[in-house]
Amino acid sequence: MNHEELFTLLKGFITEVIGEEFVEEMDITPDSSFTKDLEMDSIEIVSFSEKIKAHFGDQIDFTGWLSSMDLDQLINLDLRMIINYIYECQ
Repeated sequence: MNHEELFTLLKGFITEVIGEEFVEEMDITPDSSFTKDLEMDSIEIVSFSEKIKAHFGDQIDFTGWLSSMDLDQLINLDLRMIINYIYECQ
């Protein structure tokens, strides 16, 4: 998958997690952060992570990648970082 396809896939996962009615009110871009722009809480981020795991299986160690981050990196996590990580793992 290329970067644009990954963005579309991940945006779909976000829509499934937080609901279409909330996504319609947001301008989700690759630079959207999970905490500031999307206002996702930890339960929603875990649900999003599970969708990535279910889709990519063992190909992507998303949980391991997240656990290697410090608190500032997690707070500033945006879609572009995830897209780049998944792209590199393919």
